[in-house]
Amino acid sequence: MALLEVRDLRTSFFTDAGEVKAVNGISFNLDRGKVLGIVGESGSGKSVTAYSIMQILASTGKIVGGSIKLDGQELVGAGEKVMKTVRGNKISIIFQDPMTSLNPTYTIGHQLVEAIVLHTDRDRKQAWDRAVEMLRLVNVNEPEKRMKQYPFEFSGGMRQRVMIAMALACEPDILIADEPTTALDVTIQAQILELMQQLQEEIGMAIIMITHDLGVVAQLCDEVIVMYAGSICEQGTADEIFYNPRHEYTKGLMRSIPTADTAGQRLQPITGTPIDLLNMPEGCPFAPRCDAAMKICIHQRCERMEINDDHAAACWMNVKKGIEDGTIVPEKKQEGGEKA
Repeated sequence: MALLEVRDLRTSFFTDAGEVKAVNGISFNLDRGKVLGIVGESGSGKSVTAYSIMQILASTGKIVGGSIKLDGQELVGAGEKVMKTVRGNKISIIFQDPMTSLNPTYTIGHQLVEAIVLHTDRDRKQAWDRAVEMLRLVNVNEPEKRMKQYPFEFSGGMRQRVMIAMALACEPDILIADEPTTALDVTIQAQILELMQQLQEEIGMAIIMITHDLGVVAQLCDEVIVMYAGSICEQGTADEIFYNPRHEYTKGLMRSIPTADTAGQRLQPITGTPIDLLNMPEGCPFAPRCDAAMKICIHQRCERMEINDDHAAACWMNVKKGIEDGTIVPEKKQEGGEKA
């Protein structure tokens, strides 16, 4: 049984302008000790997926359907009392900006100890010792001295290390990292990623890495989910996604990555802008930005198609390719064989 099972998860935000379907029917499993990457542009639903799992949505947000099971325990509808035992103990999260996640009026030690006392049965002396141990584990120098300092006395990289220490202090089964390196310079990014990889191997926890950086995914992740407009457009192992992308959006993301081969050349951005989630199209949400879009893409959304045991995508181009090479026999003539 998978450690985390998400089935047909749907999360909406109810605004004066209408219902925003931020997460629209996604499903995935996370096994123990594995690293799952969730990638996509801003607004694709990555962070809302994480906040739905933790059930820390804004007041206008609500899980309107689906299932989230942790070790077989249903979390959707379980109530705040149950979720308090889950957050920190079983699932921890590292937020994108450590400065806004740490309280500037309290010392680092106070905040670490508070988290440990809240989520474990340790007393304050034991929690203090555990906090010092965790700071040492994430390579914060002079941890006893640092415990008495305030967040503004730390660099961005050191604050992120403190957040990692806080997230791991209660030895969670799952760590959710919501773009943990976005606000850091390249050198510190590499150090943080190396640290997370090392800790993951030592502790054996599962990680959900939320990012728009495909380089991070290539370095850390075993499996990858590509999200667009609140839905999963492609899902598979990291090798399958990188070396055999089968959705036009994923291919666009790949083309926009600078490589040694493209040095001195203009990058190929994905044209257009993300769709308005208040006015979702009846067809593929990526179709308005897709150079390969066909008529059927505009009028009908493609169902998830299994490419192989480790790979699936929801793109009409795979159906077209299957018909052309004879691996798919259509029941009736497809109407979408021409460009839109």
